[in-house]
Amino acid sequence: MSSSFDLHVQTTISPHNGQAYHVETYPVSSDLDRTLEIAAQSQKEWIKTTLNERIAKGRKFIENFSLLANREVPATYDHGPLGHHNLAEELCNQMGRPVDQCWGEFRGFLQRATYMVDIAESCLSDTTFSDNQPGFSRSIKRVPLGVIFVIAPWNYPYLVMINSVLPALIAGNAVILKPSPQTPLTAVRFKEALNSAGFPTDLIQVVHLSLPLTRYVVQHKLVDFVVFTGSVAGGKAIETAAVAAGGFKGVGLELGGKDPAYVRADADLKDAVIQLVDGAMYNAGQSCCAVERIYVHESVYDNFVNEYVDETKKLILGDPTNKQTTIGPVISIASAERIRQQVSSAVQTGAKALIPENLYPKAEPGTAFVAPQVLVDVNHTMDVMKEETFGPVIGIQKVSSDAEAIELMNDSEYGLTASIWTKSLDDFSTLADQVQAGTIFLNRCDSLDPALAWTGIKNSGRGVSLSKFGYDQLTRAKSINMRINTA
Repeated sequence: MSSSFDLHVQTTISPHNGQAYHVETYPVSSDLDRTLEIAAQSQKEWIKTTLNERIAKGRKFIENFSLLANREVPATYDHGPLGHHNLAEELCNQMGRPVDQCWGEFRGFLQRATYMVDIAESCLSDTTFSDNQPGFSRSIKRVPLGVIFVIAPWNYPYLVMINSVLPALIAGNAVILKPSPQTPLTAVRFKEALNSAGFPTDLIQVVHLSLPLTRYVVQHKLVDFVVFTGSVAGGKAIETAAVAAGGFKGVGLELGGKDPAYVRADADLKDAVIQLVDGAMYNAGQSCCAVERIYVHESVYDNFVNEYVDETKKLILGDPTNKQTTIGPVISIASAERIRQQVSSAVQTGAKALIPENLYPKAEPGTAFVAPQVLVDVNHTMDVMKEETFGPVIGIQKVSSDAEAIELMNDSEYGLTASIWTKSLDDFSTLADQVQAGTIFLNRCDSLDPALAWTGIKNSGRGVSLSKFGYDQLTRAKSINMRINTA
């Protein structure tokens, strides 16, 4: 129950009901050549505009998208016999998140867009030097890379696209945007809002591609940089294709995670429980920065586990189009079976499952519905504590000290985010320096601040989006060194 393919057609299947929701036709390579040529030519004209003109269009885009995503009076789109759907309903039907929660993605989208537009001038203006060197003038420009190929995921399509697409355009680039086959309409809506704000139609191109066609674009001579968000295997394939293309094409990779949390003895347990259930279960656990393993100090372990189980049992698994639903299906039947197998394997090797199966009768084999599950008596010989789950499952392990917790947190091939739950700022600072991850949270999790660099280490990828450093990835430095007085 996922997007299905033949050589020419891509069909998006709604995870909750198995019905076809949208169909796209793949281009042929000659069509892609023309698309890239058009984008490259448009970029040459686009860079002639001023930074202030591009920023103004960015602000207009935010204004336009705010109207589309206005929950009180939203724009709607005709889906034939399926009816008219607003943006949240479209997203829900494409990837299965409860419709009420989809509105939250648009708020985050607009927050990130606003911040990146607000800092654009300071990030992209020339750096000049005023030190005393008579007869000389020196500066550093940030210039666009050219054509940027953005490959977006299905789990948070709008949030991930905004991280790179709008900053890339404001920096003077053209963008080729490939959405996931599961959420093709998200890129279409994004482009519509950009074009209505004055971004040239040819500058932003949406393409729906098979795997061979994706490789073709990655390796195309007119593509200057690739931004990929997805699995580790997908990231390796993109990097391999880029290297095989010859030259030294840049690639930004935001990949998977197995993000840990450590609950210390002095933590506010009630708050930690509420936040960590949400961090593990929101979006059915399908977030690269979802909490996937929790280490709890032995002195508070039993109380934490009991409260965590009680809070998890409040989740309502069901049809994501119903307003009462708080957790929907995972993206596909194949994904659901993989998650169930990970839980089953853990239980067979000694783990204990604390959520009764009969509490969630909707989670039947052969469907994409997976019951939330809390596992204890887990250890690092189990895949559930080592391999990415990407589902509504959490393992909770007892630890006796900070040192043991840090060792276990770092015992991973991933390094995207980690969280520490404590009332001591001094202890947090000491521990945070020891944790191997791109972002370390105190008393919060699964949250992005656009002012902070979004980056990972180890198999969680490389490169940066958001913050002032996000613009650095989408531009290059160009030094200007002038000898003015030649007399």
